Amino acid sequence: MDIAGGRRPLAGLLVTWGLTRLVLLLFVLKVFVFPGPDVTSDVSVIYQGWYETLRHGTFPLDDVTWQYPPAAALPILSPALLGFLDYATAFFVLAFLADLVVLSLLLYAGLRPGKTVRGAWVWVLGVPLLGPTVYARYDVMVTAVAVAGLLAGARHPRVMGVLVGFGAMLKVWPALLLVGVRKRATWAWAVATVAALAALFSVTMPGAFAFLTFQRNRGTEVESLGSLVFHIARQFGWNGQVLLNYGSIEFLGPYVGLVSSAALFLTGVVFGWLLLWRLMATRFLPNTLADAAFVGVLMFTVTSRVISPQYMVWLVGLAAVCLCFRSSRMGVPVALVLAAAFVTVLEFPLWFQHVVASDTLGVTLLVARNGLLVVASVLGAVELWQSTVSREPVPPLPTQATRTRETSTSP
Repeated sequence: MDIAGGRRPLAGLLVTWGLTRLVLLLFVLKVFVFPGPDVTSDVSVIYQGWYETLRHGTFPLDDVTWQYPPAAALPILSPALLGFLDYATAFFVLAFLADLVVLSLLLYAGLRPGKTVRGAWVWVLGVPLLGPTVYARYDVMVTAVAVAGLLAGARHPRVMGVLVGFGAMLKVWPALLLVGVRKRATWAWAVATVAALAALFSVTMPGAFAFLTFQRNRGTEVESLGSLVFHIARQFGWNGQVLLNYGSIEFLGPYVGLVSSAALFLTGVVFGWLLLWRLMATRFLPNTLADAAFVGVLMFTVTSRVISPQYMVWLVGLAAVCLCFRSSRMGVPVALVLAAAFVTVLEFPLWFQHVVASDTLGVTLLVARNGLLVVASVLGAVELWQSTVSREPVPPLPTQATRTRETSTSP
């Protein structure tokens, strides 16, 4: 065996990760200045403001931009673990460490039999495509929990349940990881974890679920799929506004409510399709759990009223888990998501002013990014259906006991 030859690709992967992450850290620490709006202000202003409230034992009850489940308090408070650093620097270091955790999990999984390090490469290359925004939001921490849960799913269903439940209490979307789960233990432990955390936060911190009322009057965010209606309508005299609303830049004005309702309807359609798939699926391969999670989150992201740049971190993480499995056929959807990640950093923060202005460049970037995500969703859904919905279920893989019995009875 060529041990040295086998180590070279791994060394290249680690060097690439190290260099790209060093550049990301230099950007968020402002040693280098990344073009466009300052993406770190969410940490130094918004997160730090929440931190001051949360550390006194209550949620930001009067701040409508707090739109997260109660366990989100933990990553916001986490910089206290590095008290020798200022808040923003500590947060960036912890985001970097979460990135390292994801890489470690993907490498550990990829080096096991039947797996591949392709998934680790997806993470290594996909994250820097999004620019410094990755380290300036807590989504990379949530993604680390989700990746750990998915990779634990096959061998440790209870662990997956706990991690999925915890992830859902951090930012809701990890609940979609359950879409392909067949083991009742995973569901039970996920529900129990959510219930336990909900009870704990309700008893110990006032306003744990105030976030549920803060999204009621939201408009359509300017980067979402539905926003294209208004970007184009502005060229023909639509008289609405683009304003900072509920923590994001949104369209407000005539017909916004209608488009937002249409987005919710499409989300309902996606839920219905996933339910139908789950009822019809008969072929569950080792990669099905990861593929279903990737497709489910991708479809919900595309139909959301908001497609913030940090949402792409989720998709890159789940895409990486898919490609850890040699049997996964999500290669094309994953490639499209990586392309969408690159376009995302162009539309935010690099040329975000063009997106807000709805000019030719801004609209072109949004059409390209959202178009790539739509195509990835459709192709991923088709592949998931074709690989799992079959008249004849695939026979289970033989266990060690079965192989031993067959060997002993053979002539």
